[in-house]
Amino acid sequence: MKQLVAYITTGFPSVEFTIDAALALAEAGVDTLELGMPFSDPVADGPVIEAANLKALQNGFRLEHLFDASTKIAPHIDTLWMGYFNPFYHKGVDHFIAKAKETGVNGFIIPDLPFEEAKPYKPAIEEAGLNLIDFIAPTDPKARIEQIVADAKKFIYLVAYAGITGAGKSEDLQEVVAQIKGATDTPVFVGFGVDQNTAQEKAKGVDGVIVGSAFVKVLLDTTLSDTQKIAKITAIAKEIKEKINN
Repeated sequence: MKQLVAYITTGFPSVEFTIDAALALAEAGVDTLELGMPFSDPVADGPVIEAANLKALQNGFRLEHLFDASTKIAPHIDTLWMGYFNPFYHKGVDHFIAKAKETGVNGFIIPDLPFEEAKPYKPAIEEAGLNLIDFIAPTDPKARIEQIVADAKKFIYLVAYAGITGAGKSEDLQEVVAQIKGATDTPVFVGFGVDQNTAQEKAKGVDGVIVGSAFVKVLLDTTLSDTQKIAKITAIAKEIKEKINN
């Protein structure tokens, strides 16, 4: 069965909401949860997730909120922290490794930490039994793809197009998927621009999809109550999970 990874921004609209939404998504069939670490300059993300990041920070988000929420979420769903490298550098990667082990989180997604620059940190992360997810772009040449996937763990994050999340672009990924699959047995998940309308097409040839903006758009909708937001994102999750497996 193909997997569904869901991203939500921690602390938006509140930490309590994040916990409730995460547990509801787990019940709706989401396989892995990306808990987003709000950051002031989320360079890989489009305006939707950027807005949620800003609002979470304005609401007083602190890293302790991420850690506290994770203790309540990680026992119920495979959980990864998705964040930019600045907090990891500032606090120290070892600090995040210790907190991940303490809370039951299984690893990190750091989109602005290239493969080459991740090399000094990866051994300690993997020795702790955690995962640092590797990215591949459709513009990567075959030689670089083979280099990246040689030691990739858990899953490979295939960026669906050159750009930012939620942009809704479309590229033919079959050639790059074939190159990845020819070099590794590690599952390949596609992200960027995946929603209930595009998931079935983007899931072709890969092992799962990563969905963020489609969920966060709902969280930004001020006409909905928290209960309505959770009902809507769980319905989207169920629809996507069904479509990628049909």
